[in-house]
Amino acid sequence: MNPNQPQPASMPELLTVSPSPHARRGVTTSRLMIDVLIALAPAAVWGVAAFGPRAALVLLLSVASALLAEFLAEKLLRRPVTLRDGSAAVTGLLLGMNLSADVPLYIPVVGAVFAIAVVKQLFGGIGRNVMNPALAARVFLMLAWTGGMTRFSAPFAYLSSGVDAVASATPLASLKGGMLPDASLADLFLGRCAGCIGEVSVLLLLAGGVYLLVRRVISWQIPVSFLGTVALLTFVFPQGGADRLSFMAASLCSGGLVLGAVFMATDYVTSPVTGAGRLIYGCGCGLLVVFIRYFGGYPEGVSFAILIMNALVWYLDMLTRPRVYGKTRGRRGDRKGGGQA
Repeated sequence: MNPNQPQPASMPELLTVSPSPHARRGVTTSRLMIDVLIALAPAAVWGVAAFGPRAALVLLLSVASALLAEFLAEKLLRRPVTLRDGSAAVTGLLLGMNLSADVPLYIPVVGAVFAIAVVKQLFGGIGRNVMNPALAARVFLMLAWTGGMTRFSAPFAYLSSGVDAVASATPLASLKGGMLPDASLADLFLGRCAGCIGEVSVLLLLAGGVYLLVRRVISWQIPVSFLGTVALLTFVFPQGGADRLSFMAASLCSGGLVLGAVFMATDYVTSPVTGAGRLIYGCGCGLLVVFIRYFGGYPEGVSFAILIMNALVWYLDMLTRPRVYGKTRGRRGDRKGGGQA
């Protein structure tokens, strides 16, 4: 049939042609951000219970500063104000959960402003940042105020007079020295150990991750490949002659590993869109975490690992993109994108 010829008046319209996408889930950015906040809430509440009112103040300052920075940056850049989408609140909460309750109170403020104004808004706003804003801000703070970022309270120390600091090495410091932490595995898993506000309770972080999986906010590939790679490498190559299984379990439950694998490596904007790309991305994050923990100057490597892999996301998407229908993989036009509709 010639499409240029007029159609008979009696022929009914069988198809309605419109641009893709043709199906919608009805999921909005604000709905996704609310789900992330709900998933983070139990671990954040536990952090406040473990480290006291000062932890609540750090979280509040971080979230409030992120919201204010978003509002002012969008006003100055003459963009629509997007506070209602909840992304700034998520960034502020994640940053606060990555901080110790003992940090100077200007640190969450400076970090939140850096995350929103520099990492997010200067690159164009939500959906255009090339790095995870909360992690980029944490690395910036670690480099600028190393001393302030490495002071940790003992859990529940605020309930006792005269105790306000950790008397022994943190779990990650012990692992870096090839020794198992003083805290038991149960303490590490439940959150009865020193650390950042939102990273100590592995149980509650995993519960939040299950919630996000059920809600289809995240997919399984990145957390599973991330944590699985760390588990495999620490089991095969334990440090200091420690028992393999114990060293692996302590490595998985120490530091910000679970917080990073579940809530920050899975960020839509800075992670691959293909399933294969996500698996490679997660494995790369896990490999870099173990390498930095073993050989780097910092005991923790989660932030650096995720940021490095953020820079490779475009290449992973290109490497793992599906074959265009009707084209042979590896053809000249396909490599240049000429075969895509």
